[in-house]
Amino acid sequence: MPPRTGVAALSPRYQVGAALALAVVAVAVCVHLGMVFLHVAPANTVSREHGTAVDEWVYPEFEQNWKLFAPNPLQQNIAVEARAEIRTAGGEVRTTAWYGLSAQDGRDIEGNPLPSHTQQNELRRAWDFFTASHTADNRPLGLRGTLAETYLRRIGELRLDRAGVIGDGGTLERVQFRSRTTAVPAPRWSREQVSLKPMFRVLPWWTVEQDDNHGGTR
Repeated sequence: MPPRTGVAALSPRYQVGAALALAVVAVAVCVHLGMVFLHVAPANTVSREHGTAVDEWVYPEFEQNWKLFAPNPLQQNIAVEARAEIRTAGGEVRTTAWYGLSAQDGRDIEGNPLPSHTQQNELRRAWDFFTASHTADNRPLGLRGTLAETYLRRIGELRLDRAGVIGDGGTLERVQFRSRTTAVPAPRWSREQVSLKPMFRVLPWWTVEQDDNHGGTR
């Protein structure tokens, strides 16, 4: 009779322990796959009933930015703009015009066969992150909301600086964002009624941290 190998070579006590360990691992894997499935699946009775538990399991380590099956296509055009409050070298404070950040991304992508990930997703994901982690009156929902504000503010600072709005010897004091959202018109063959009235959202002024300031570099 050939010698036993693997689990079969263990004593009965260790075989039971190995079986229990495998069972625990199998249960953990099943729970994890189930939670991730509910997170990426379309909204359903189970995910609505246990949404808090699913989010606590998934975020932040297992966050997924895609959805199972065919996600709903974007049905809105969102234009994000920013402006700055500048303190000039002479000590005067001036407010810049609004700069179309998403419009610039669109111009960079148009005609570009290989647009960068930054051009395609940086601003869009940052804005989605902000709106998903804030109330309608722009109040942050916990730590994620505060992190979203910092991330969006930094994008605005860097892009306004690259646009040359600060000027020689100037200092970037504050930044502000606003958005204009319009629905994509329904196709001619559809009976869906879509309001084409634009919706506006204006964020409060955010003070620029001195460590982040890029003024006077030109």
